[in-house]
Amino acid sequence: MYLAKHLKYLGFLPVIRRSLGIALLAFAALLLAPGSPAQSSGSSSSSQAQSGQKDNVPAEAGGPTGDVGPMAVPRKKDSSDESTPPPPRPKKIENMPEYSLKVDVPVVTLDARVVQKDGRPLALPPNVAKEHFKVLEDGVPQQIQSVTQSEAPITAVLLVEFASTNYNFMYDALNASYAFASSLKPQDWVAVVEFDMKDHILVDFTQDKQAIFGALNSLRIPGFRETNLWDAMFDTLDRLDRIPGHKELIVVASGIDTMSHMTFDKIMQKVKATPNVTIYTITTGAALRAMVEGRSMGGWASADMMQFTVADNEMRQFASLTGGHWYSPRFMAEMPEVFREVAGAIRNQYTISYKPTNTKMDGTYRKLKVELVGPDDKPLVIKDEKNHDVKYQIIARDGYTAKHEVE
Repeated sequence: MYLAKHLKYLGFLPVIRRSLGIALLAFAALLLAPGSPAQSSGSSSSSQAQSGQKDNVPAEAGGPTGDVGPMAVPRKKDSSDESTPPPPRPKKIENMPEYSLKVDVPVVTLDARVVQKDGRPLALPPNVAKEHFKVLEDGVPQQIQSVTQSEAPITAVLLVEFASTNYNFMYDALNASYAFASSLKPQDWVAVVEFDMKDHILVDFTQDKQAIFGALNSLRIPGFRETNLWDAMFDTLDRLDRIPGHKELIVVASGIDTMSHMTFDKIMQKVKATPNVTIYTITTGAALRAMVEGRSMGGWASADMMQFTVADNEMRQFASLTGGHWYSPRFMAEMPEVFREVAGAIRNQYTISYKPTNTKMDGTYRKLKVELVGPDDKPLVIKDEKNHDVKYQIIARDGYTAKHEVE
């Protein structure tokens, strides 16, 4: 400021301003000249950046390209690309044992009962029971692992038909249900289900006999005429399949199915596929049917009587397939004896276990046959106190459905 002030006063400041302006214009022209070092340096760096950007674009980029590079993310290489080297194999450690995966064949458990001609159970000495039982699966003898006998408590569902079809059928069904409830012991577990068009759980599993009587007492006025037996059985078997251990299904019904969604083939498949369930069937209305047949009473055509005959055969099949029994009592006095026999059959049975020789888990149905044989592999002869031959039969399931590999 001091120098400028003095230069101003001396008259040199205009000359200096003019000289500085000319110098700045000359320096700017030098910088913007086409061959100047600054211009060539900037252009070179720009072209190098663009060239490098284009050179870095991978060949497999999946989108259009431009001055700014690819506009799509390059796709990932396929894992099966041959150019990708496989991962190195792990080194084997010395003295390290090798392991293999082994799948065990499930053990099959089979309940069998030995009964005399009159239905009474026949007990074998426990120490020789294993030696005399013989199990055939699809005709092939099996190696039995164990045979045990126990007086097991009952775990059962009482499935009762209660529909407005005929008073005699309802009367028989209720009387049979009361007789069954009266035969129970304190350690038994029982549930009661009634059905007409649909099944309804009256009481869940309980050991309270009075609760069972109360559930049966609630059956006063039936609602529908339909008797959808197959639907009710399918639903009940489906529930029982989720309960561990052995169970019984006591079916008290006429055997007539009117309008179920299930077909007979499907309910038969369900019976075969449900393990550890023994079905006992009690047909109602036998006395009325016998009276109609004997007196040729009107109202029931021969087609109706044929329908009852078919129903009896179906009830018999349900029981025989699972090792149970079919009953058709005609008189009220027979009911207590029927259920005493049922309870005795349930409580006195043999549980046989074995590993099947057919190890395939293909979901097929395997036929079973249980025999009692002597040392010579012939049918076992049993004598009574008077040295007379005792006629007996073995009641067991006709077969089972093997597990499937995906289960």
